Amino acid sequence: MIGVIFLVVLALVWILFSVVADFKHRIVPNWLNFSLIIFALGFRFFHSLFLNDFTFLYQGIIGFGIFFIVGNALYYGRMFAGGDAKLMIALGAILPFSSDLITNLEIFAMFFLLFLFSGAIYGFGWSIFLSVRNFEKQKKEFSVQFRKNRKAFIFSAIFAILFFAAGFYNFLFAYFGLIIFLIPYLYIYAKAVDETSLVKNVKAKNLSEGDWLYHDLKIGEKTIKAKWEGLSKEEIRLIRKKFKEIKIRHGIPFTPSFLIAFLVLIWFYFNGIGLWDLLF
Repeated sequence: MIGVIFLVVLALVWILFSVVADFKHRIVPNWLNFSLIIFALGFRFFHSLFLNDFTFLYQGIIGFGIFFIVGNALYYGRMFAGGDAKLMIALGAILPFSSDLITNLEIFAMFFLLFLFSGAIYGFGWSIFLSVRNFEKQKKEFSVQFRKNRKAFIFSAIFAILFFAAGFYNFLFAYFGLIIFLIPYLYIYAKAVDETSLVKNVKAKNLSEGDWLYHDLKIGEKTIKAKWEGLSKEEIRLIRKKFKEIKIRHGIPFTPSFLIAFLVLIWFYFNGIGLWDLLF
């Protein structure tokens, strides 16, 4: 139990540092994530050596491996930025609290469900905050996006009506109809928030590795693409030679979702609430 408490405290401190860095610089530094992995696995090794039982270490390595796959899947699936994916991977070395693999898999699943739930609520709350702060711009952009996506609204309305009609036979169809009807509105709402609140003019001298371009840039014969991986050091060097200021797309600081999910998981764990209790 002492080993678990140490890992919990270690993770909380590192996650708090990540939250601060995310809000301040809109990026989670590699040194934070990599050092958490090193400290977590290093502690597991020496703790196992002291007890002459390496199960504690092996479970940490398994957790790290599982979350390495999950983190990379989320990154290459373009759901996570690089810093968030690496933080998820680092937590894989923390979360195996038990010596039993099945119990640890349940902990992983519970953390992931809590993360998805807290992330959805946090992301929606953050988008509302941005909408209120930029209400006039948001309203105009919403109208622009509505006109651009008018065909999508027509098709969704047609399919929604069909599902609503099917709802007279089974009310479940009416729920699907409502979801189909709302999807385009949610899409243009998110698009309007993105265009009005998450696109900023940044001086070239203040660019950082990993920043996301708003659109492609042409520099002589070379085109710098607005790609998911963000800007490289070489691309920043080229941009600084030609541009004084460019448009950069910022993401919302998402690390508080990790903190919320981890705190709730710890509360559940120490109160004996498992995955099946959470689901049923």
